Amino acid sequence: MSRIVGGLLLVALMGGVVFQVNAQTPKAGATSTAADYNIPQVKYINEQIRQVWTDNGMVPSPPATEGEWCRRVYLDVIGRVPSVTELKEFQADKTPERKLKLVNKLLNDEIYLEDYARNWTTIWTNILIGRTGGTEQRTLTSREGMQKYLRDSFAQDKPYDRMVYELVSATGTTSPGGKGFNGAANYLVMKLEEKAAQATAMTAKNFLGLQVQCTQCHNHPFNDWKQQKFWEFNAFFQQTRALRTFIPGTRDVQSAELVNQDFAGEGGGGDASEAIIFYELRNGLMASAYPVFVDGKEAPRSGYVSDVNRREVLAKMIVASDYMDKMIANRIWHHFLGYGFTKPIDDMGPHNTPTHPELLDYLGKEVRKNSFNLKELIKWVALSEAYSLSSKITPSNKADDPLMGETPKFTHFYLRNMRAEELYESLIVATEAQKTKGDYAEQEKLKTQWLSQFNQTFGTDEGDEQTTFNGTIPQQLMMMNGDLVKKAVSTEQGSFLQKVATSKLSPAQKIDYLFQSALSRAPTQSEVDIANKLLTARGGDSVAALQDVFWAALNANEFILQH
Repeated sequence: MSRIVGGLLLVALMGGVVFQVNAQTPKAGATSTAADYNIPQVKYINEQIRQVWTDNGMVPSPPATEGEWCRRVYLDVIGRVPSVTELKEFQADKTPERKLKLVNKLLNDEIYLEDYARNWTTIWTNILIGRTGGTEQRTLTSREGMQKYLRDSFAQDKPYDRMVYELVSATGTTSPGGKGFNGAANYLVMKLEEKAAQATAMTAKNFLGLQVQCTQCHNHPFNDWKQQKFWEFNAFFQQTRALRTFIPGTRDVQSAELVNQDFAGEGGGGDASEAIIFYELRNGLMASAYPVFVDGKEAPRSGYVSDVNRREVLAKMIVASDYMDKMIANRIWHHFLGYGFTKPIDDMGPHNTPTHPELLDYLGKEVRKNSFNLKELIKWVALSEAYSLSSKITPSNKADDPLMGETPKFTHFYLRNMRAEELYESLIVATEAQKTKGDYAEQEKLKTQWLSQFNQTFGTDEGDEQTTFNGTIPQQLMMMNGDLVKKAVSTEQGSFLQKVATSKLSPAQKIDYLFQSALSRAPTQSEVDIANKLLTARGGDSVAALQDVFWAALNANEFILQH
């Protein structure tokens, strides 16, 4: 395949998203008829977001096209782009309720259950144990076990509060198939070193939106959480142990088990009925702590599990806290809109004022009122006016640019890179490879191998890591020449392109089909003209020309971006 001729179209497509910026200036008041689908939560979201637009003298961008919105919601709800059939089915529905129907279908239809569970399992696995959790040498974590727990939870539509309770209070073995298996145990099993400092920091951050890691060693000048609070929270984890079993005759870990054990307290002559812990102040003096929740509620001080199971008490306190309500509302809003109400989303103390405090508070309360049904929260956000807007920036809202340090006003949809997992799944769907893929375990293994090239671990106190699919030159080269894209544009017998090329579609329809597969839209006239020039350059070899067109579409910004 000629990369030179394919590059002609790629150059045109590279600016596809960016070149349209500033293309239209919507009229003031264009948002007053935004649909709320008779859902009070959607109506309230729209009112609150509009009020901020009014207060700041901003006018929102026009609505996204049907194809843009459809692609967007498929990516965010089930983690992949729509197939051509799915896209056309949505576009053929002309009823006013079509968006509501699609969101309900993606969330509740049996045919999307596996995609939905896989997407949110991926998201939460990365939150709870990181993208490399369970792949390290001598690890106690079973990534497979964590994924099984989450996949079952999302497939069963488990309420969020129950999931949090199970993760925080879990006991059992970590690997599927083992006696006493409980996949939820994988969340904490590797966070207990160094007096469970990571268990403390990550639990407060993930479920309460409180970043406390710095206060392990000292009081923070801008954070209300002080060192004493860190160690009081930490005291809840002091009955927890991770036990290892080894492969006979080796030091290789065979499995791990999370258990609760009596805690005698620290210091000489520890008293288990008043199980105390000590920590060092910056001036070298030692201070003491007992289990106390963030709101000041104390747990019994006994270290005997028969008297009190400290983690179970903590789990109940977390579930009862409105910090948890706001944290999950902020996380879901961030997932769909690209920015949360705070930055970062999991640092929500008084030192970090939310951009829309009333809306955040409202959504948190509504989640609790609706029994922590995550699908309801997803539906409210996905159907909101803010989520429906175009990513095109206009003169009336160009100041709404969080990248320049401005607080997000959500006057337009913020462009962002696909997550690497979304990119993988979308390449599979765009090339219809999902129709012949293997079982779940085999699919996950192949995806993990592909994703490993994007994982970078940064040496922060929390062991943070991130997928860095951010358009670096090596990543662009991988997209252009990597095995997955090579396979996607293969013209071998039985391949996707070979089927399109030999179908009964007209040449124009074949080009249209490839654009719909990759970009969820028809080609523009200029793109059709370039495709025709490619055909000429290929001496009439239509298969080679289609290969160039598809390669260029898959490598365009428009494919890689969520827009």
